[in-house]
Amino acid sequence: MHLVQILLPRADNTGRPFGREDFDRVKEDLASRFDGVTAYLQAPAEGQWQDGEQSSTDEIVIFEVMVDDVDLPDWRKRRAELERRFRQDTVIARYMPMALV
Repeated sequence: MHLVQILLPRADNTGRPFGREDFDRVKEDLASRFDGVTAYLQAPAEGQWQDGEQSSTDEIVIFEVMVDDVDLPDWRKRRAELERRFRQDTVIARYMPMALV
């Protein structure tokens, strides 16, 4: 089993926040495709990165789904669609093996 996480920004690169409906659509899409999703929407995480000497931060929300197998072509397609919808150069979608205890 694998845990797949998608990290999405709360606002676009100009600072304009995305609406709740944008995140609800992602949540509904994932829930219908994978029979469930966990969405961390209320307490956003903060990301920070360096670009040379300039430091940037943003708030992100996280979506998680559990899958038996990772279909990489499907996830790459999903990530590209999210990059388009959320006006991002790169959306982080990552997976890791997991086991229920």
